Amino acid sequence: MLDVIGLAPDEEELYRCLVQLTVARPDELARRLRRPRAAVVAQLDALRGKGLVLPAGPDPGGPVRPLAPDVALGGTLLRHQEALEAARVAVSRLTEEYRSGLRRHDADHLVEVITGAGALRERLRDLQNAARSEVLWFCRANPLAMPGQENVEEFDALARGVRYRAIYERDMLLEPGALADVEQGVRAGEQARVADRLPVRLAVVDARTAICPLVPERDSGEPSAAVIGRSQLLDALLALFESHWRVATPLRPGGTLADAADGDRPDADEVRLLSLFVAGVPDKSIASQLGVSRRTVQRRLADLMAVAGVDTRPGLAYQAARRGWL
Repeated sequence: MLDVIGLAPDEEELYRCLVQLTVARPDELARRLRRPRAAVVAQLDALRGKGLVLPAGPDPGGPVRPLAPDVALGGTLLRHQEALEAARVAVSRLTEEYRSGLRRHDADHLVEVITGAGALRERLRDLQNAARSEVLWFCRANPLAMPGQENVEEFDALARGVRYRAIYERDMLLEPGALADVEQGVRAGEQARVADRLPVRLAVVDARTAICPLVPERDSGEPSAAVIGRSQLLDALLALFESHWRVATPLRPGGTLADAADGDRPDADEVRLLSLFVAGVPDKSIASQLGVSRRTVQRRLADLMAVAGVDTRPGLAYQAARRGWL
């Protein structure tokens, strides 16, 4: 125990024995400790050199007595304490330097910039192929790198259990074939919602990596994007997504309503119409997406208003949400 201040284990045991006896001869100590007398004499000499043992009488080979340990070892202990404190301070400073360097390193590697539609498309594919839990999307009109019909990686990820949540900007649903692409994803397991407008394009994979453009599209020639790792910036992007997800309108494709045959509920085609209507898609665009005339859309909406017991379109949107039609 006292080896940390320079006392060997055999010396410590001998000193403890001498403390218990108060005064003892080398022969007696050798018998008690079952050691050779020569070894005991050598250890007593060592203890004498450390100021822990003195002769009990005038005979140098006679009995010996112990000295108080705090007197003999106090100075050594104090020096060790001072050395340990100095070492502690040095370790604290080195730790702070290490953390400071790590923060600088992390900041330098926080954002990776990629340029070009091809490079951006490949990174989006790689991230989806590596996804394990969830992918989040802000999908705006006129995709920069990967149109919806080209994103086959989503279906592979959905098949292996990755959750997808996507918010589509309303104008995107007005593009030819866009609604059919979205419905195909929803049928495969994607959760889709519609918002009037989104602040930025965004993809987040497993809450660990995000990709978003660096400059507004009108100011950029070749598309560029930032790949952002774990950081407060990523936390802010996740919060931005969740805030829009809470207020976006769920998008239901035709054929997904479990009890569509219930006479008190809209059928699957009406659910699809309602999804587009509540998302704010104009009647003309709804008609184009559904392959019917604008007049048919207006008639079906009037029929749904009658079923809901309201005479205004805002009232229909409210009742659709309250009754769980969407």
